[in-house]
Amino acid sequence: MGVDIPGGVALIGTAKPVLPADGEGPLRRKKLARFRLGATTVTTAEFESFVQATGYVTDAERLGDSLVFQGLLPSGTPPTQAVAAAPWWRLVPGATWRQPVGPGGADALPDHPVVHVSWNDAKAFACWAGGRLPSEAEWEHAARGGAGDVRFPWGDQEPNDTDFHPCNIWQGPFPQKDLGLDGYCGTAPAQSYEPNAYGLYNMIGNVWEWTSETFRVRSLKKGSKAAQAGKSDFKLCKGGSFLCHRSYCYRYRIAARNSSSATSSTSHIGFRVALDFK
Repeated sequence: MGVDIPGGVALIGTAKPVLPADGEGPLRRKKLARFRLGATTVTTAEFESFVQATGYVTDAERLGDSLVFQGLLPSGTPPTQAVAAAPWWRLVPGATWRQPVGPGGADALPDHPVVHVSWNDAKAFACWAGGRLPSEAEWEHAARGGAGDVRFPWGDQEPNDTDFHPCNIWQGPFPQKDLGLDGYCGTAPAQSYEPNAYGLYNMIGNVWEWTSETFRVRSLKKGSKAAQAGKSDFKLCKGGSFLCHRSYCYRYRIAARNSSSATSSTSHIGFRVALDFK
């Protein structure tokens, strides 16, 4: 179900980038028209309706495997190929939106965000639903909830590993042990925690969200150019996921950015749908 997002002058980025190589800065302004945005990310049940109506086959199903965080794999999982730069990611044959940890694991929960969906898959669903993926400016404008230049949808108070858990991110030493102090290890239901002022749930944490845009870094600095090397066709993701922690991946901030190729799928990327007013 979508909610109305008022138009006006949107803030994008930040004047105080934490990860400058990601292109978080500078703070910019852009005028946006009114639009609608899904109150939650698309759920497994909603994606199943799409597949039943269209016969759609996801990229993960077509390619035969997808990336699963090692901590989600059940005991007895056969040996899997690790990603060299991030060995906690495992390429699992048969991992799909239906079985997010692969064959033999539990089925996907209907009220959780659909995962193992590529940018191509998300775009196909959005078109079927009569919408589209949001732009970065729209996503940030919606996430801020009218609060202006804030770091998080709820303001500037930092989540921690002790007593403030406004979203689903990692607590504890990464990647060894997620303490689950926020109530979840892995994904949470798409409608969980307190929504922001616009009524949007989980804009930060839980799963990364595909946007309509190709990943671009505006800076010409050497570090930023190196970060973009090999990503000329990668698509922009926003919001962070249940795997983010300040010590490792401090990207559960509104201005933070990430990217992946259009055919990539993982157990921590989903999406929500934007719609134009006619």
